[in-house]
Amino acid sequence: MHGPIAYLNGILVPPGELQLPLHDAGFVFGATVTDLCRTFHHRLFRWQDHLDRFRRSCDAACVPQPVGDDELTRIAEHLVTRNAALLEPEQDLALVLIATPGPIGYYAGQSGGPPDVAPTLALHTFPLPYARYAGLFREGAHLVVPQTRHVPAACIDPRIKQRSRLHWWLAEREAGRADPVASALVLDTQGHVTETAAANFLLVRDGIVYTPPRDTVLAGISLRVTEELCKELNIGFEERHLSLDDCLAADEAMLSSTPFCLAGVSRINGVPLPWPGPVFETLLAGWDSCAGLNVRRQIWPGF
Repeated sequence: MHGPIAYLNGILVPPGELQLPLHDAGFVFGATVTDLCRTFHHRLFRWQDHLDRFRRSCDAACVPQPVGDDELTRIAEHLVTRNAALLEPEQDLALVLIATPGPIGYYAGQSGGPPDVAPTLALHTFPLPYARYAGLFREGAHLVVPQTRHVPAACIDPRIKQRSRLHWWLAEREAGRADPVASALVLDTQGHVTETAAANFLLVRDGIVYTPPRDTVLAGISLRVTEELCKELNIGFEERHLSLDDCLAADEAMLSSTPFCLAGVSRINGVPLPWPGPVFETLLAGWDSCAGLNVRRQIWPGF
């Protein structure tokens, strides 16, 4: 193989051959655990944090993961080394991990199924699509709060990074009808702010950064980095339940996510917010130091 490579159940394959059967539990039940890590300068960033979250998600979702951490690391680094060599120096990769309980035979008229079959494990990479995120730095993020609510934690632990995400699909379609460039900022059934489909949410009030309690949202790696930067820069950081009114009255609001690290929010439900704010600019400069490059300029070369 002279082009990019991917990994599927112990073998290396071209990305076009990375396929799961339609009777895999990932399709039949949506029982798919995933994670996404990115590179800076073609090296995985906070890989151990992502690997630890992937392992916790597999355990919490009852998805067996017999491949050890050392072997997962070896596979991930091999894919990145091989596939990054095909990129320009200024490009970087996203690395995706996917795990399912494996195929369910009776959905294909066959015998066998979990736990008597091997689980599915796949890893693949793709070049980060900078153009997709450039608007976050050019105009700021637009958010819309839809009627669709987050799945209650009593049903699915929100800290699991998984692909049973129909509610996110519906929330995004609803937000898009109100604002074509908006992402959905979803509330829980009590009316508290949670997150978007792709990012953790933060707001700033009187110089303090607030974010929803960690047990109500995905355990974001970029959120953790942002919290660490707040401590280094003597910026207050607190977890608390947030209402939509809190968001609309915020001095600033931000999103943190692996592909773009940190972005400022310029509108919520059409209401303008101060953007870009001074706390955001300070934290983004901290991200630049962590990444060893100008994050905004990498994603938006016109900056």
